[in-house]
Amino acid sequence: MFSKEEAGRFRKDFWTSYGKSFPRKWLLYNTKIKGFSFKFYADNKIARVLLDIEPYSEEKRILLYEQVAALKTVLTEDYLPEVIFDENHYLDNGKCLSRIYVQLDAKFSIYNKNTWGAAYEFFNESMSQFELWFYEYEEFIKQALTEHP
Repeated sequence: MFSKEEAGRFRKDFWTSYGKSFPRKWLLYNTKIKGFSFKFYADNKIARVLLDIEPYSEEKRILLYEQVAALKTVLTEDYLPEVIFDENHYLDNGKCLSRIYVQLDAKFSIYNKNTWGAAYEFFNESMSQFELWFYEYEEFIKQALTEHP
C-alpha cells in the first residue's frame, strides 16, 4: 500500500486542499461547552462530520447527550436527515463518549484523490447544517448543564 510517510502526505494534502477549497472558520471546538465539539473525520474508507460529547464527567456526558437527543426529530427533519446517534461510542483506546454524526454515502478513501471532491462538498454541507442547528438550539443544549451544575 503506502509507506507511513506517503500516507501522512496524503492526509496532509487532503486537509490542506480542503482548507483551500472551502476557506472558512468552522465552529468545531468553540462551542463554549466543555467537551462538546464538532469534528471532521476521514480515513481510508469513510468521511464523517461528528459531534462528540466527551466532558470529564460521565454524568455531564449523559445530560448533554439526553439534551441533544431531545432535539433528534428537529435535527433529522430540518437539518441532517441521515444523522446517526450513538450514545455509547467506544474509541480504540477504550474511552466512551457520545457521538452524533453523518457519514458520506459514497465510495471514499483519503488515499484516492478522485474521491476528495465529493468528501469536501459533503463536509461543507453537513458541517454547515450542524452549525445552523447548534446556533438555533445552543441555549437549550446548555440548559442541561445549568440545571445540573
